[in-house]
Amino acid sequence: MESELKKNTNFKEKIDFVNKTSEMVKVIRQQIVTAQSRQKSYAYVRQRPLEFEVGDLVFIKVAPMKGVMRFGKRGKLSPRYVRPYKVIECIGNVANKLELPQEMASIHNVFHVSILTKYVLDPSHVIKPQAVQIQEDMSYEEKPIEILDRKMKILRNKEISLVKVL
Repeated sequence: MESELKKNTNFKEKIDFVNKTSEMVKVIRQQIVTAQSRQKSYAYVRQRPLEFEVGDLVFIKVAPMKGVMRFGKRGKLSPRYVRPYKVIECIGNVANKLELPQEMASIHNVFHVSILTKYVLDPSHVIKPQAVQIQEDMSYEEKPIEILDRKMKILRNKEISLVKVL
């Protein structure tokens, strides 16, 4: 009789333990869902769909990697994006085929939209080159237009005059 009573109490304890554990698992799952939805709302605030049409001009992002030369650019001072290229074809929602010049024939011409940025034409960005008189020894003379700023840099033993010239 005592053995049956012990078995019943052990069995009841086990059932209680399983019930408590399953309730805790439900609470934990609910908390995980809440945390995931909160993180998703933070992540998708600035996300916007990128879509390009045939004929659009886009920049290609150059990933700065040490010692790697991409698109003829190298080092940390290289530009983030490379000149505008024309979209030839849209492949699905996330890939675009670009018209690349002949010197970039070794590069595959289909790119993901995450590494493309739309080129917005602004006439003020276009710089018109000035005619430069080149001498026979392939040198030229620069003439200052205007002095913009002057200041003196004082070191321990000497003073250096700095001049900003246009």
